[in-house]
Amino acid sequence: MKKVLILGAGIYQVPLIKTAGKLGLYTIVASIPGNYPGFELADKVYYEDTTDFQKILEIAKKENIDGIITTGTDVAVITIGKVCDNLGLPGLTATAAEIATDKMLMKQRYEEFGVRTAKFRKIYFADTCYEKKLSDLCFPLMFKSVDSSGSRGIIKVNSPDEFEAAKVNVASNTRSNYFIVEEFLDGEEFGAQAFIRNGKLQFVLPHGDYVFKGDTGVPIGHFAPYDLPADVIEDSILQLNNAAKAMGLNNCAINADFILCNGKVYVLELGGRCGATCLAELVSIYFGYNYYEKILKTALGEDVDFPETDDTIFTPNASMLLMSDKDGKIISQRDDNPDSANIVDIQFDYKPGDEVHKFRIGPHRIGHIITKGNTLGEAVNTLRKAMNKIHIEVE
Repeated sequence: MKKVLILGAGIYQVPLIKTAGKLGLYTIVASIPGNYPGFELADKVYYEDTTDFQKILEIAKKENIDGIITTGTDVAVITIGKVCDNLGLPGLTATAAEIATDKMLMKQRYEEFGVRTAKFRKIYFADTCYEKKLSDLCFPLMFKSVDSSGSRGIIKVNSPDEFEAAKVNVASNTRSNYFIVEEFLDGEEFGAQAFIRNGKLQFVLPHGDYVFKGDTGVPIGHFAPYDLPADVIEDSILQLNNAAKAMGLNNCAINADFILCNGKVYVLELGGRCGATCLAELVSIYFGYNYYEKILKTALGEDVDFPETDDTIFTPNASMLLMSDKDGKIISQRDDNPDSANIVDIQFDYKPGDEVHKFRIGPHRIGHIITKGNTLGEAVNTLRKAMNKIHIEVE
């Protein structure tokens, strides 16, 4: 029986753990202690910090694993790269993983390889005269942590008066001694899921994003297909391919963020793992295969194909997170939706009595809804109706 080490036991790793079990794999899950749902699904659990490379490497050697993987989070990606390098496992290299989880290294590679991206500057927290370095950038600006995910440590800045508050915000969401400041691109944001295997892109699926407007835009749902002109799709594939090569990404899922500005596609960032917020499900439903299965088999070094023919039926689908508008305790939750072939999944992450957060960032989700349809309009209409029949009381 092959063994797979899955880093993380949170809500976005649960489908990966379940799929691994269905494939007959021995599932080993490593995560810090906590009330994480993935623990009870694993064959074996190690309560360790997934950023502690030496501890995770010890586990990997002890268990003689065949592969190591995560989904939906950047936190463990560097560890995965280092373990793959040390044990000769398929997947990201340590160098590629480091670039994929440090926005500064990523942007520097983009600049070096001619990938279209926003103008930027590197700023050290200890630098007391950093304003001078930003004088040739145009407002608004984006202050960004280089090593966070889930939209943490990212804030829009409209004038120099806001610099210090933004700097404090970023500092509270990073382990690094520097951060990135880049020009804000005013345009149409969209994303894409992709997969690269043996140096070749297997597919690119652009998707639309539903965004929560807080200190910065936070994705709270997605839909596919996304209606883009053919030349824009071609440009996004070109920029994604160039960015992946610049970063050295290979044998991994890719989560891409783009912005369409003045008719040109700019790369915001690429992650060397599958996206969160039901994006693996979006790919699975759209193409008609289990995307988690593809991710797992690639991590194990098995042959994987991504079939797409002229008669492939692509299924439009949409998803949305369930959120609370205040901090508190769940008093009750109810799903009044009738059975429907177009409602793929309705999930509550918590149960009555659990404490939840007012939604500000992705991990504050309290559930999700996923729908499909013969057309995107049908999928979205089903999603809206289903949302209205979900009742969650928080006090």
